[in-house]
Amino acid sequence: MVYGLSREVRRFADLNELSASAAEDINRLISRVVKLKGRFSLALSGGSTPRLLYRILGTTYQDMIPWDAVHFFWGDERYVPHEDKDSNYRMAREALLDLLTVPAGNIHPIPTTYRKPEDAAESYEKDLRGFFDADGDTFDLVLLGMGKEGHTASLFPESPAVEETDRWTVAVEVNDKPSKRITLTYPVLNRAATVYFLISGPEKAEAIAKVFDSSTYAHSCPAKGVNPPNGSVVWWIDSSIPDF
Repeated sequence: MVYGLSREVRRFADLNELSASAAEDINRLISRVVKLKGRFSLALSGGSTPRLLYRILGTTYQDMIPWDAVHFFWGDERYVPHEDKDSNYRMAREALLDLLTVPAGNIHPIPTTYRKPEDAAESYEKDLRGFFDADGDTFDLVLLGMGKEGHTASLFPESPAVEETDRWTVAVEVNDKPSKRITLTYPVLNRAATVYFLISGPEKAEAIAKVFDSSTYAHSCPAKGVNPPNGSVVWWIDSSIPDF
């Protein structure tokens, strides 16, 4: 099913099938882009859904993907030490990065050592803008999830971050634990060449329906606001979510 020009929905029997198919697709995408550009920029998602995908990429595709040409970023981070159990960096490191041989300079975690999260957000934005120089380069692939209330990255309903039009990264305080976070914003997410949403669980059904409802606005369902005008969005959904 294709919605508009840039949103595609792919359905799978379960999370295992979804993850295997997404890994195969990512393998092809990375190989193609590296041949064209010499490098690939990937923004990783936190949460539990992408963990299996990361494990497949780090094992089945360990020797098939040119990992030394891949640069890893994060879509958001809980403002906790990188070794904390709630850290998105730690999850990705354990599930994927520890399985690969990747130059240290290719790994770009969101810093969480500043006294103020706002300073960390400013530092990460500076790094991003330095990496994506003025020639219009952008993320080749952004992996995102979605919460049952429609949040994505750490863009939550009614948050001021959803209204951001200039900053690429901001500090936010959300109604969840840990509450202090750093998140990418629409101005950089909507520059991406490709976005993959990985969605599993029946509790996401209502939010998915809102995303594809023309009367819904991004401030109440932030995942809806991710729709790059010059890129594509693919929704990878398993059968735990009914038709919408």
